[in-house]
Amino acid sequence: MLFLRPYPVMTVASILALIVLVALGNWQMRRLAWKEDLIAQVEARSQLPPVPLDEALSGAAPEDIAYTPVEVHGEFSHASEIHVFGQDLNGVPGYFVYTLLTREGRAAVIVNRGFVPMPLKDPATRPEGQVSGAVIVTGLVRTSRAPAPFQPANRPEANEWFVANLDEMAAHLDEPSVAPVFVDAGPAPNPGGWPLGGQTRVSFRNPHLAYALTWYGLAGALLAVYIAVHIGAGRLGLRRSGT
Repeated sequence: MLFLRPYPVMTVASILALIVLVALGNWQMRRLAWKEDLIAQVEARSQLPPVPLDEALSGAAPEDIAYTPVEVHGEFSHASEIHVFGQDLNGVPGYFVYTLLTREGRAAVIVNRGFVPMPLKDPATRPEGQVSGAVIVTGLVRTSRAPAPFQPANRPEANEWFVANLDEMAAHLDEPSVAPVFVDAGPAPNPGGWPLGGQTRVSFRNPHLAYALTWYGLAGALLAVYIAVHIGAGRLGLRRSGT
């Protein structure tokens, strides 16, 4: 027959800790389901036909239309080119070229025209790509990115950028009216080949399963320690009937 003579304080503390750890694991499982649903929605949304940017923005919060395909008409202001350090889809280091697209009578749009390798950071090295006149940009809606851990801060005064932040860029460009989203240009080639569009990563970090397993694992380890302590102290074990 199984017997248990629990340590009162240790037992109460262990029960409370187990409740917390299991609750945290359950919460991460709910977050996992939410993230998987979000990823499915975004992947489906990114495959839709493009719509005018102003139509996509009508009555919608910017984060709710992220990765929506859009088209926008205007003229590039190449004098305001911003270079954000990053890597292309193949891991090559370089810069993403953000340029103001002005629109008569409407808010300007900051467009990520695409990637250039480090030797082509200077616009003078790729003059063919500095297109003039009216253009139509087709791409995906993006919002401001959060900086990665230990990532250097942007230095707008030196035009050194490490993360695309819409408010900081709009202030740097001194543009009175800017759309509340970026547009990442699609793969349509630019004259001369640069910047190279179509570099948007439609992906999300999804660590929630690992987090859930961590919390559940800690709960299991706590239970194992509790059992081992009681067995070692002779407070948990098997006893013959009648003894």
